[in-house]
Amino acid sequence: MTFKLCMLVVAITALCLGPANAQSAKDAIEASNAEYMKSLNSKDAAGVASHYAEDAVIFPPDMKRVDGRENIQKFWQGAIEYGVSDLKLTTVEVEESGDFAFESGAFSFKMPGKDSKPVDGTGKSIVVWKKAQDGNWQIYRDIWNSDPAK
Repeated sequence: MTFKLCMLVVAITALCLGPANAQSAKDAIEASNAEYMKSLNSKDAAGVASHYAEDAVIFPPDMKRVDGRENIQKFWQGAIEYGVSDLKLTTVEVEESGDFAFESGAFSFKMPGKDSKPVDGTGKSIVVWKKAQDGNWQIYRDIWNSDPAK
């Protein structure tokens, strides 16, 4: 094989693999989000927490940060007991850089309002994902806030 032909094969391979790798992070994150929603909507705080890295941190609105998977599970258990339900996560964009991926997204949910009548909530989020030793993507940092009331 000539040098030029070899370089062409390398270039084409790199072009083909680049988007596939970026897409694989987005696909994996969207699949993880689907399982996350399923867990929360099934009132399974342990299932929700399983999507977080052991050293993960969440930054809930108007609250102190919550460090570590165990404490994150307790946080989500409290939210479930409070009545948060019907969670829907929407991935808007994902950018991948090495062992990290950065997701911006939107969410909606229901929670008890006045007189325990369910009210809708919506908002936006930024999630930093970290690739684990086994190659799976785990939530490393998670911050969200609500949209203004309608």
